[in-house]
Amino acid sequence: MNNTDNANEDLLPEYDFDYAKAKPNRFAVKSTPVTVTLDADIAENFKDSIAVNNALRAILLAIPHSQHR
Repeated sequence: MNNTDNANEDLLPEYDFDYAKAKPNRFAVKSTPVTVTLDADIAENFKDSIAVNNALRAILLAIPHSQHR
């Protein structure tokens, strides 16, 4: 029996975490989400924010670096 077998024996199928005692991660990068309103004709072409971000990233890759920073 190896160490992973021993570890699996100690795991319960479910744990009850008390998130009321949770603290923010002081090492996490603090970023503020930005809200952008798209015109209706543009928004109908994207199903979600992931699709919008992917399109914008593709555009940024096509623009020379010095123009978008």
